[in-house]
Amino acid sequence: MAPTLYDEKPEPGDLIEIFRGTYQHWALYIGDGFVVHLAPPSEGPGAGTSSVMSVLAEKAIVKKEELWDVVGPNEWKINNSLDNKYKPRPVNVIVREACELVGDELPYCIFRGNCEHFANELRYGKAESRQVCKAGEVALAAGMAAVLGLGFVALAGALFGGSKKENKNTE
Repeated sequence: MAPTLYDEKPEPGDLIEIFRGTYQHWALYIGDGFVVHLAPPSEGPGAGTSSVMSVLAEKAIVKKEELWDVVGPNEWKINNSLDNKYKPRPVNVIVREACELVGDELPYCIFRGNCEHFANELRYGKAESRQVCKAGEVALAAGMAAVLGLGFVALAGALFGGSKKENKNTE
């Protein structure tokens, strides 16, 4: 069951991570039940997993909406886990800059400028996306496994394939 404001009470400047199946959407809590977030134009309030197609957009809009409209039926949590890596900027600066950006259209790129980059840049002054880092690690691991697998096949072929050829030549 998704948390309610009675379970978790975000403070201005908190990052809100919203779980949408195959990805997480990120927003910045600015107070009074509102968040500011970066959303491709096709992503409406309470977007579900179908909004994953919005990652193909090249532009996104900075929106100020009620937390519950953005969360919709999805689970969410306060996630300021980069606090152990970066010092958060002053709350008044975070909230002011977030509000000044509302309505702006910004370049959007899943790898270099997504909603998590946006939220982290507001809180820490550092545009970082752990989702992108994790996806890169998974892709690297898959690539390494493929290379190792091909290497193993080639080695097995060299070790065991050659003996048949030799046997054929000796007959």
